[in-house]
Amino acid sequence: MKIDKQLHLISDGNFSEQHLQLVKRIQAEMDYLHIREKNKTAKDILEIIGALENIGLPLEKIIVNDRVDIAVIKQCAGVQLAYHSPSIPLVKESFPKLKAGKSVHSLAEAEQAQQEGADYVLYGHIYSSKSKANQQPRGLTELQKMTNALSVPVYAIGGITPERTKEVTAAGAAGIAVMSGIWQAEDPVRTVSAYRQALNSWKGGRR
Repeated sequence: MKIDKQLHLISDGNFSEQHLQLVKRIQAEMDYLHIREKNKTAKDILEIIGALENIGLPLEKIIVNDRVDIAVIKQCAGVQLAYHSPSIPLVKESFPKLKAGKSVHSLAEAEQAQQEGADYVLYGHIYSSKSKANQQPRGLTELQKMTNALSVPVYAIGGITPERTKEVTAAGAAGIAVMSGIWQAEDPVRTVSAYRQALNSWKGGRR
């Protein structure tokens, strides 16, 4: 059975009207938008989500980083948790309908997240990336080890281009998460289409 690979777009901390207009053009080709705006207040984030609703983005496509309260208030798809966030068991026990993802950087962290009830993990960075310029990338071999060991979906992040997408999915990733690769692209709309095409060309079945 062929399983579609997902495209997650991560906001870059500077969400603006320009970002909003791009989302409006590409929303059909992305699976989820992660609202990752660390320096914005709860009110700011609620306003961003309201603006996204106004352009027709379904709440089922929105994942809020860290702010469980906002994800619940707006009935978004889920929340992306980090090491400083509320624990997965607490979130799942309190809000069982909320999808809970965990950002991980090692197999041990990923296995713990799965054991605690995470619906998926976000793992990276796979390749060198602008946002992690001084950190060693983890690479495809470590990604393969993780996807072999886990039963929950693993989404890969970090330096993934449309050209690299196939080798990432071949290593078992359930999809990819992209930030600067889309927001900073010369032609973001065309770039999203290239990511989508690469993801759709995956011929494997359920892992």
